[in-house]
Amino acid sequence: MNGNKLIGIFKTKEGSIFVGLTFLCIILSIFTSTFLTVYNIGIVIRQVSFIAIVAIGQTLVLLTGGIDLSVGAIAGLSSILGSMMMSNMGISPLISVPVAIIFGMMFGLVNGLLIAKMKLNAFIVTLAIGEVLSGLILVITRGYPVLNLPKSFTIIGQGMVGPVPIPVIFMIVVVLIMNFILNSTPFGRNVYATGGSRIASVLAGIRVDSVILRVYMLSGLFAGLSGILMTSRMNAGQPTIGATWVMPSVTAAIIGGTSLAGGEGTVWGTLIGAIFMGILSNGIVLLNISSYWERVIIGIVVIFAVGIDFLRSRTR
Repeated sequence: MNGNKLIGIFKTKEGSIFVGLTFLCIILSIFTSTFLTVYNIGIVIRQVSFIAIVAIGQTLVLLTGGIDLSVGAIAGLSSILGSMMMSNMGISPLISVPVAIIFGMMFGLVNGLLIAKMKLNAFIVTLAIGEVLSGLILVITRGYPVLNLPKSFTIIGQGMVGPVPIPVIFMIVVVLIMNFILNSTPFGRNVYATGGSRIASVLAGIRVDSVILRVYMLSGLFAGLSGILMTSRMNAGQPTIGATWVMPSVTAAIIGGTSLAGGEGTVWGTLIGAIFMGILSNGIVLLNISSYWERVIIGIVVIFAVGIDFLRSRTR
């Protein structure tokens, strides 16, 4: 690879955030001796995998110019319903896990129908659906966790394939599949076109409503998948699963180069953004910085990323 190609890579959004990620890792390795340990890296990458899967679904929605504020609630309710199928009904995880993921996709379908077919505002719809689903979680569980899950169920959340946690494998598979779909299929091209200009997409013969419907379904599906993986990790259907996932899912996508205006972003960028956020949170813990500052720091990072996106948009 010649020098010009190398410089070209670093000029991309993914290259820029990768440089920032590398710099952050160097700083943390200097100021704390535990950051680069195998144990700590394993913890970070496992935690990142849950958010990254949700963030990839969020990226699809953002690429069309929308937003999904219900991903956390979808993850939570899907995991609770799946847990109850296993605990209360005695249904095998082989059936309960796929059904829980399908529940997530169906909740995403509701979002898509209201937004694509009824032309309602995405922000309001997903915020309202998120509230409804969060309320249903409390109605169903009364705030108590769903326990007594099958021991075999914990494998997908706690198991390892060699040195690699199984949730990380799920994350990698999702990244590879969605990267292929976005870059090598008509649907992927239609997603970018819809976010670039809905009017031009309609004039070009793209079924914009169908594209929007499917991205919300995929967002719900990935939220359901991440929720059930987290349930397996915790070995309990906790009512709080997914409660704090909305902001990180949007943040990872934005930091990874996804434009809030739509039409621009990549799955790989979102993955790097999720890793950046995971390492930043881990660094705050390792440096003994008060956890109260974590949200402040992350908020500043988001504002910085949005500012850079705005400046790049004006330059173009």
